[in-house]
Amino acid sequence: MKRELVKEKRNRIKTIAARLTQAFPEIHSPLHHRNPYELLVATILSAQSTDEQVNRVTPDFFSIYPEPDSLAKASVPEIGSSIHSIGLFRSKARTLKKCARQLLESYDGEVPATMEGLTKLAGVGRKTANVVLGQAFGIPGVVVDTHVMRLSRRLGLTKQTEPSKIEKELMAHLPKEQWSPFSHRLILHGRKVCYARKPRCEICTLNNPYPSAEL
Repeated sequence: MKRELVKEKRNRIKTIAARLTQAFPEIHSPLHHRNPYELLVATILSAQSTDEQVNRVTPDFFSIYPEPDSLAKASVPEIGSSIHSIGLFRSKARTLKKCARQLLESYDGEVPATMEGLTKLAGVGRKTANVVLGQAFGIPGVVVDTHVMRLSRRLGLTKQTEPSKIEKELMAHLPKEQWSPFSHRLILHGRKVCYARKPRCEICTLNNPYPSAEL
């Protein structure tokens, strides 16, 4: 692509956002949850696991550990036995117990509604924090997962490779109210159309005049 002016890039992203909205008019959390605590736990569990795997585990998990207090009191082996079908279940069990204790000790058992508060919790980086902020509290944020990283570069929206830098660049070019929906629709596009290998360019709503899979 030729070098773009800032205004040109913003107009192009605006068009991309509009097309993604047409393709995916309704967006909702793929992780089943009823409150911020459940969303936080489910998002931590989803690292290197599929949403489907997490959703199969969490109903029973939350019946046993419905709040941070019960989770903090459980042993790591007990927690692990409830999530053993999920990848890295032992390390995730340790992380969940530590996170629950932090919620009790620092936040009276409530999930904090700030980036600073969330990223102090075990197992929570900016991606997880933005998921929780956007879906549980309605606070806009750009969620940068592997799909957003890949598609942002493939579409020529950034040349950055670090998630935090990609997040910052997309935030600079999108209106705040678009931060969460744009990133979630980009994730859906990556899952359903723009695969890492053999992207379905023939049906892609962004295949013209934007960069294709060759980039």
